[in-house]
Amino acid sequence: MGGVPSIPSDPSRSLKVIGAGYSRTGTLSMALALEKLLDDGSDPTPTLRVGSLHNAYVKLWSQIFTARHDKPRLLKLLREATAGFVAITDAPGSCFIAELLELYPDAEVVCVRRNRATWWESWESVTKQAGAGFLNWFLAPVPGKRWYPKLVTQFLEQQEEIWGPMTERRMDEHNEYARKVTPPEKFHMMELSEGWSPLCKILGTSIPDEPFPRANDAEAVEGLAGQILLEAGSRWVGISAVVGVVGYGAWRLWQSVSLS
Repeated sequence: MGGVPSIPSDPSRSLKVIGAGYSRTGTLSMALALEKLLDDGSDPTPTLRVGSLHNAYVKLWSQIFTARHDKPRLLKLLREATAGFVAITDAPGSCFIAELLELYPDAEVVCVRRNRATWWESWESVTKQAGAGFLNWFLAPVPGKRWYPKLVTQFLEQQEEIWGPMTERRMDEHNEYARKVTPPEKFHMMELSEGWSPLCKILGTSIPDEPFPRANDAEAVEGLAGQILLEAGSRWVGISAVVGVVGYGAWRLWQSVSLS
């Protein structure tokens, strides 16, 4: 999550890697690593992360969740949402691994392991922030970001449909699901502490002469949340100013009419 919006300029490109790691398993580090390894030098490498998408894409992913029980429409929307991207990481993409494999059977699926207790602690802290009820109306004026609260709700609904209430076992349950729906030769499990080696072996690339990305998911989420709230606040200030001006004008008009 987070990052600068990446919009693919070549829609003929297709997914080469499905980053199937569950949220809070280093998905941002994985995205940055994939952008480095899949960069062919012709264009900024488009890796799909929901936090770096503009309004139309975020709305589209909400529509994808809505269509999750309508297979033909789901596949159509997934193809539209992923066209031109070479990799995808984190939710909501990781919620549709089986369907993405139908569209991109040659893609490699990479899962990430993390200590369960550490992951659960990290997960709980983020979901408490994301689930704040006031965000539904507070983000309403912000293009793209207005869809985030709904996406979180849809994500949690889909997860509960499959596995029941969220528990500390969810990461392992998700990884097992990814293993079951992926052909054995396309499934890979790694830990980010292993660095470049597993990914380079999977993709058949040389190991970069630089450290493996170590982006902090928690800091990225907090930074993104701060940017979103700042943008929402500035828009509400603008709305309040407009409402104030219109209200004052209406009051002056009413006074002039009543005194005439």
